Amino acid sequence: MTAPVQGPGTASPVTAKAPGASAALAWSLLNTGVAKLGTLGIGILLARILGPDSYGTFAVAMVALLAVLTFNELGVSLAIVRWPGDPADIAPTVTTISILSSCLFCLAGLWAAPWFAAAMGDPDAAGVVRLMVCCVPISGVVATPAALLQRSFDQKTKMAIDQVNVWLGAVISIVLALAGFGAMSLAIGRLAGTVVSGIMFVVKSPLPLRAGLDRKLLKPLLGFGLPLAGTSIIVFCLGYFDQLVIGNLLGPTMLGLYVLAFNLASWPVSVLSQPLRSVAPAALARLQHDPPRMRATVTALTGVLTAVTFPAVTLLAIQAGPIVQFVYGDAWAGAAAALTWLAMLAGLRIFFELIYDYLVVVGLTGSILTIQVCWLVALVPALLLGAADGIAGIARAQFLVAAAVVLPIYLWRLRTAGIGPARMLRQGWLPALCSALLSGFAILVERAGLQPPFAQLISAAAAIAMMAGLLWIKRADISMLKAMGRSGGLDDD
Repeated sequence: MTAPVQGPGTASPVTAKAPGASAALAWSLLNTGVAKLGTLGIGILLARILGPDSYGTFAVAMVALLAVLTFNELGVSLAIVRWPGDPADIAPTVTTISILSSCLFCLAGLWAAPWFAAAMGDPDAAGVVRLMVCCVPISGVVATPAALLQRSFDQKTKMAIDQVNVWLGAVISIVLALAGFGAMSLAIGRLAGTVVSGIMFVVKSPLPLRAGLDRKLLKPLLGFGLPLAGTSIIVFCLGYFDQLVIGNLLGPTMLGLYVLAFNLASWPVSVLSQPLRSVAPAALARLQHDPPRMRATVTALTGVLTAVTFPAVTLLAIQAGPIVQFVYGDAWAGAAAALTWLAMLAGLRIFFELIYDYLVVVGLTGSILTIQVCWLVALVPALLLGAADGIAGIARAQFLVAAAVVLPIYLWRLRTAGIGPARMLRQGWLPALCSALLSGFAILVERAGLQPPFAQLISAAAAIAMMAGLLWIKRADISMLKAMGRSGGLDDD
């Protein structure tokens, strides 16, 4: 177990000016909702313009970028969120570590791009990979400003920056795609959005961007960050080893189909889990002085999240074929086979990510690393075996390992952190049962012979009604979370 970074006990001026976590979560939800609505339309347009081949090439480059971004700042930026004193004490050292390590990893990525592209079955993607890797040093520069905004719950500012990133990159990508730039259009758009949003992060940072190096802080910062960076590498492998296998064994076209399915399945995660994760570590960290309250918050959040996500991912899974063909066209129909399993996996991922953040806050980073290693050990052979059945087999292997191996381990580690498995299972059994009933209802509707999209609309209406009913049943949890926000439990300065 890694001990949390310690620092002076004085109140942080950044934290003192912070808005509440409740307001931050509301802004984060709005940010994600607006961004996702925009990227949905943009993604549909780009997918129809480019097709699976070019989309697969871009996916190869995106995997390379995300691989480096998992550890480029060595995990030290999260220390700013958890620092009990003034973050200005550690910000210069964090900035120096982030920039230097990011530049080194960028150079390594530029050198390795041809090898990586060839290993992914698309040697022509090397140029796109190199351009995408140029985003890494920018990420290193903005690591400290972004962490400071997260600490101060300034999601309103982050929303503005994120929207500039999304829309600027999207417009550039669309224009270049129409001009025939293929996968390179997506890479150029991504880099342009990253550069401009990076400048905005620096300008809007709660503290001036300043480099420095306090040798006394190096050991505690790296002691805190390196286990998280190591865990992030494992998390990346868990999230993207499937794409590495597909690129290497099945080729870039199949990778393009799978990535589109993965992106669709990730919608519930992006809309619900990512906004929560943008504020959860800092909010839970403020409850470290009151462990029972912190455990009650995590339990209530689990109940509310499962009430919304389980019906959503169930609908996505059972209507995978019609959704893909209606939205993206017949050229992408092959993505539906993977979407069914990936959608169900998304429901588990949301739960795992919440518990991951909770375990980080209570200091069990070593346990997290152990869980991720066990997950990866079980996943690698499962994916290699699943590849024999194409992208559907890959997706099915992902879900089965998560349900049969990872879920029991997470519940076991929660007991160590003070939350018994029965407490969590009580929150999830009813949404799971309702989702099973929704599946049966959707099958009956489809067998009734209704033509698309009427069958899908009826199933969607049933899913929405089920979410509303579950949230009504969970109204005590919702009221508790609201009361904690009003009383300062989540909004203490």
